[in-house]
Amino acid sequence: MKLESIHHVAIIVSDYRRSREFYVDKLGFEVIRENYRIDRDDWKLDLKCGDMELEIFGVKNPPARLSYPEACGLRHLAFRVEDIHAAVRWLEDMGIETEPIRIDSYTNAAMTFFHDPDGLPLELHE
Repeated sequence: MKLESIHHVAIIVSDYRRSREFYVDKLGFEVIRENYRIDRDDWKLDLKCGDMELEIFGVKNPPARLSYPEACGLRHLAFRVEDIHAAVRWLEDMGIETEPIRIDSYTNAAMTFFHDPDGLPLELHE
């Protein structure tokens, strides 16, 4: 077996409308599919992110995300950007706070973090 690439990443959100606004209206992800699943009483939103997809599951009353100290499992999502300074200005213009830009000591690339509405860490990496 040869794994070719990541097809999608799935995240569960606590407030579907707020997260849809964040990922679609603010970050600019393109909607591929959006469905309310009656059998599960949740929303499933498939978004285009370059060559992969981001799946958003709007679930009622999900358990809180463990963090600080970080728990085993997904640590963060990282997105490649061409110009990190422009990306940070764009986020800040929308009221999305970012950490200071720093240099990754292993790749020597500029990077920073921000968070989605549920506190999931999101990284920008140049």
